[in-house]
Formats: sequence, C-alpha cells, structure tokens
Amino acid sequence: MEQEPIERDGPGEPGIEEALLGGERKYTRKQVADLADVPLERVHRLWRALGFAAADDDDIIFTDADVEAARMGYAFVGSGLIDQELDAAMTRALGHFLSRLAEWQVQVVWDWLVKQEGMNVDEFDIARVVEATMPTMERLQNYVWRRHLVAFAGRAVTLEAGVEAEERTQIIGFVDMVGYTRLTRQTDEHTLIDLLERFEALAADTISGHHGRIVKMIGDEVLFVADTPDDAVAIAFDLGERARLDDSIPELRTGLALGRVLHRLGDVFGETVNIAARLTSIARPDTILIDANLAGRIRADRAYELRSLRASVRGYSRLRAYALRRRENGRPSTRHH
Repeated sequence: MEQEPIERDGPGEPGIEEALLGGERKYTRKQVADLADVPLERVHRLWRALGFAAADDDDIIFTDADVEAARMGYAFVGSGLIDQELDAAMTRALGHFLSRLAEWQVQVVWDWLVKQEGMNVDEFDIARVVEATMPTMERLQNYVWRRHLVAFAGRAVTLEAGVEAEERTQIIGFVDMVGYTRLTRQTDEHTLIDLLERFEALAADTISGHHGRIVKMIGDEVLFVADTPDDAVAIAFDLGERARLDDSIPELRTGLALGRVLHRLGDVFGETVNIAARLTSIARPDTILIDANLAGRIRADRAYELRSLRASVRGYSRLRAYALRRRENGRPSTRHH
C-alpha cells in the first residue's frame, strides 16, 4: 500500500508524550493524591511498583489520566476483592509485562519508520504513527486479554475439588536450544533475532496446538505447562521433530516433570519447576528426559519406551530420570540418543 506523505503543521504539533498520555503533564505527585483523594504514599508506591523512574514530590510529570488511574486503583483495593499485599504484587507484574510489550511495539514502529524512503525519523514521526495505530492496538490487546480471561476462567471452574486455583498437579516442561551460547558469539545480530523469532513461533504454535500454555520465553529456552501427560509428551516430541525439519534451529533438549505447581501472577514455582529445569540441564541434544512421577503415568503406554538413567543433578541427589522415546512400529527405537 502506498504511503501517503506526512505533512507537518508547525511547531504546535503534539509530541509523542501528549499523543500517548492524552494530555499535558501538569500535576505533582501531591496534587494527584489530593485530586484523586488517595493517600500520597499510595500514589508513590503505585508509581514505583509500575516500574517507572523515581520522581521528586515537586516534579510536574503527571496528567489527568494519572489522577483517574490512582482513583480507580484505590477504589479497586477498597472493594475488598484483593488486599493491599496482592495489589502491590499485581501492580509490579502488570508493569513488568506491559513494559516489555511497550518496548517491543516502539521497536516495531521505529523499524518501520527507518525503512521508509526519504523520511528523517524524529519524535514527530513516531507520534503520528502512534496516534494512527493506537486505537486499533488498544482494541486488539483488549480482545486478546478477554479471550485469555475466558480460557483461564474455564480452567478454573474445572479444577479438581478441594484444590486451590494457585496450586495444582501439572506437567512442567523446559525446552532449550543446544549450543545457543556458542551461536551468540558466532552469529550476527539479525541472524540471531531471526533464529529467536523462529523458535518462539515454533514453540507457540506447537504448545498451544496441544493445549499447553507458555509461561515464558527466556532467550533460547521456553517454559510451558500442560494439564495431562499426553499433552506434555506430544508437545515435547512435536517440538523436537519440527525443529529437526528447520535447518536454522539447533537441536533441542527437553525436561518434563509432573507434580504440584504453584501459580502466581502468571508465573510458576515449586519443586516440579526446579526438577524440570534440572532435567533439561543434563539432557543430551535431541533428547527428552522425564521424572519418575511422569514415567509412572505413561509406563503402561506401549507407544513409548523408557530408559532409566543415573542422573547427577545439583540439589537432587536421588532424582530418578528417564529418557523418553517413541517406539517404531511397536518396537523400541533404534535411534541413538
């Protein structure tokens, strides 16, 4: 599509701050607290928890939107739905996740602008693109958020009786690319970015396709959860097979563990998570290692072959590990691992 020329109307054009904030900075922190009828310390804690730089009490950096946000947030806590301790944790998590999203979006806009012929990129250009795209982005982000709310609400009501939503029995999976550290020293930036994007796309498609959920991507590694052994094993095998078909992606190694998992603010914790990570660290390239709990659940399935290993894992001296393979035509695989 042909890009229409952007005309500047003069020095009165709004910059990127006004375009994004919807108004000028005109309040100090105390004025925000007074206008919102919120304790001053509450405004200070909110600002810091969201991950923004520290500001002095007399700095004029806040807008009408900040006043409204402080008022809404304080009323939300006052409703009794969440306590102040959880509110602080939720605020930190929200600031962390959205800061990463914002960084990525600004980078996308910047990359697009620098590719436009004859355009000298400045704050005006970024502001105009943001103004033009922000309504659509806000609607799309709200749509995705609501769809995820539906998915997680559905999971919550189907949990086994007596189990808290924060803790349940699941399978944790870690998958990482073999030799990634070496690649970072030998590969140029653009090739490395392309590799990470291909790996993330592969992981997202495979994991969601087998009813799993990505908890986080950590460079060359993906952490995911699955509700059933069949789903977890299918994810592990399919990821490995699809990676082998893509010459640009190194071999993968995988660790799977079944047990109680603590969920908090989108992340997972507990011994099961630690075991899965340790299994991945000792797995050979193109190998899937599982713990004894998961092995016990799939041992009777003739589609798989289990081989017990002597595992030396830091912090788990008695950990039993098993190499998991698919049988070929009902017979043990002859493939070397």
